[in-house]
Amino acid sequence: MKHIQKLWFFLLAAGLLFTACKKNIEGGGEIAVFSNGKQPVISASAATIAPAAADSNNVALTLNWTNPEYSIDSNSVKYIVEIDSTNRNFSKSVTRTVTGTRRISMLAKELNSILLGFGFAFNTAYDIDVRVISSFPNNNERLVSNTLKLRVTPYKIPPRVPLPTSGRLFLVGDASDGGWNNPVPVPTQEFSRLDETTFAGIFNLKAGSYLILPINGDWGQKYALTNNGVPGIANGGNFVYYGPGVGGGDNFPSPAAAPGLYKIVVDFQAGRFTVTPFTQQHGLPGSLFLVGGATPGGWNNPVPVPSQQFTRVTSTRFELASIALTAGEKYLFLPENGNWGKKYGAVNGSAANIGLGGPLKPEGEDMPAPTVTGNYKIVVELANNTYTLTKL
Repeated sequence: MKHIQKLWFFLLAAGLLFTACKKNIEGGGEIAVFSNGKQPVISASAATIAPAAADSNNVALTLNWTNPEYSIDSNSVKYIVEIDSTNRNFSKSVTRTVTGTRRISMLAKELNSILLGFGFAFNTAYDIDVRVISSFPNNNERLVSNTLKLRVTPYKIPPRVPLPTSGRLFLVGDASDGGWNNPVPVPTQEFSRLDETTFAGIFNLKAGSYLILPINGDWGQKYALTNNGVPGIANGGNFVYYGPGVGGGDNFPSPAAAPGLYKIVVDFQAGRFTVTPFTQQHGLPGSLFLVGGATPGGWNNPVPVPSQQFTRVTSTRFELASIALTAGEKYLFLPENGNWGKKYGAVNGSAANIGLGGPLKPEGEDMPAPTVTGNYKIVVELANNTYTLTKL
């Protein structure tokens, strides 16, 4: 009798279980199904993250999320963590994939690498979005979590290629106007330093090759390529430093479309260079002049020289060491003294703080003088089309 009772109990339990795992389908039939789970909820160890470079090997961020409660072994559940810059809807996300665990930790150097990959500047705070997507091992039943918004600040890391200790760069080679003569002609074959780790210059390149030198007139060190046969290397790629006593290195090849004007940007932080045609209106001027009501010479054109003529200090940079400017007036830059047919002006002459400089462009708007009358130094950089004023 006891055996019969046990049998009935077993059959009843099995029936209940079968009923719980059945689903009606069209036509009146039933099939067994698994639970499709519920949305995971992700959380972070901190909402603001700004590690120091000294903490690069320490954990900077830990992410945890709840169990999606699929009706499968939790050790086989797949999770994809997505990280992206805010407002991109994860269109360019960096991902980390784990299985069976609902936790991931990132060292400061790992997170920093991701942030720099987004193009974030050193020591500047940005917002990023983070979420996790759970699924079966075969990617079925994907469930997307809530989105976390974190405030992160990448720390500064050493540049991939050593910076020139001279703080300067020069172009040499038969692709240049100066050929292989060393020292090279300056300022036409000197780069401008745009920031701590980026140099740029605009040069007339022809068929041939070139090298980049940190010291004009010195063959003892150079920046060059490891292999100039890499497809597309004429348009950009990785470069390396060959210091004193270190031989080897390949020359940079000219672009296939040379001759013509080209902008070369050398990024020591990333260890990369780019070469692009320079087709801007008015080309690359050899001279620059200041004209306008804000200047002592007024709108008279030609302007008085040398007092209102810039000095060219690199291939793309012009400086006027000191000029008296009158508040409330305006001015323009002229590549040819006496010619109103060519000029440079502000991209937006009414932008905030435009009196102390901003973006410029050919045939731009009149530029307002600073709000305080006085003597100013003016620097014009055509490699990035900007101008700045400093009160003396």
